[in-house]
Amino acid sequence: MKRLDRKTRKHALMLSLALVTGGFAGGAMAEELRLITWGGYAPDDVVAQFEKETGIDVKVTLSNNEDMISKLRATGGAGFDLAQPSQDRIVGVQRQFNIYKPIDFSRVNTEQLQPSMVKATKDSTELSGKHYGVPAVWGTSGLIVHNSVADSVKDYTDLCDPAVAGEVSYRLKRPTLIGFGFALGLDPFSAYNDRDRYDSILAQVEDKLIDCKANVKTYWTGGDQLLALLRTGEVKAAMAWDAGGWKLNAENPEIRFVAPESGALGWIDTFAIPRRSENEEAAYKWINFVMQPEIAAKITNASGNFTASKGADEFVRAELADAYRASFNDEAINNIKWYPPVPPGLETVEGQVLDRVQAAN
Repeated sequence: MKRLDRKTRKHALMLSLALVTGGFAGGAMAEELRLITWGGYAPDDVVAQFEKETGIDVKVTLSNNEDMISKLRATGGAGFDLAQPSQDRIVGVQRQFNIYKPIDFSRVNTEQLQPSMVKATKDSTELSGKHYGVPAVWGTSGLIVHNSVADSVKDYTDLCDPAVAGEVSYRLKRPTLIGFGFALGLDPFSAYNDRDRYDSILAQVEDKLIDCKANVKTYWTGGDQLLALLRTGEVKAAMAWDAGGWKLNAENPEIRFVAPESGALGWIDTFAIPRRSENEEAAYKWINFVMQPEIAAKITNASGNFTASKGADEFVRAELADAYRASFNDEAINNIKWYPPVPPGLETVEGQVLDRVQAAN
């Protein structure tokens, strides 16, 4: 009986050691990248190809700016290895909560990226001489116009032209204030930290928007509403986002998205490394992998938005690539006005201006 017990104990011990050893080996092999991102930015076929080529498992969590901030703030920058916040939602959050670590650009293949977007992202994510974002996916606000009025509407303030009276729509939101400011020859972004100068710019924009009210069919509040107005022809010119214009262009070639002469207003969703990332190496591998032109094109096809990858438009589905090229040549790309971080209190002042425009007769 005792002999049997000794054998049993020996067998159990050997089995336990095997399990532990196997567990360690399995853990070493099962490398994982935990990615928190937007819908369409990590398509299934891209994830599968990355996993096959690298042996790294990818766990994708779909999110948005507010949710990313909330999750990373709650854990002090833990729980994920790579995040994709917008470029204007990094510095303020980092200053307050310290949830990201600086980007090591020596590990990023910047040769694959649009130089203007790298610069814009570095500028908008800089804190204490360090940069916290790499450009990934971008989009813009500009003009959606019907060909019948395209000669008259080439910039934001052209929405006030008598040629399109009663056939115009835009939102009473901050992009409209910013766009009209640039079209008036001003530079709202450079005045962000000079309240008196920014107030002066807003005063001029407010006067212009009030004068323009007679031209406005309606102030659109939702994307579906605007698309319906443009489809029916009730509205011939609008300030809106590029993806909406390209969608309409696919339905009706007479409608297209135009980059305004004073510059489209651009946002960039970035790659950012959470402060307590457990697999930083995998994060950089993912960045460099998905910014290859042919891979980046798959992200565009899935999301409808273009990426910072140079040359990726050559691999995007034909109708979307054609619409993009019709909207953006190199000059228009380089003229995009990228949103910087918004200083505290600015949105309150802008809201007051928009309320006065809404109430004006």
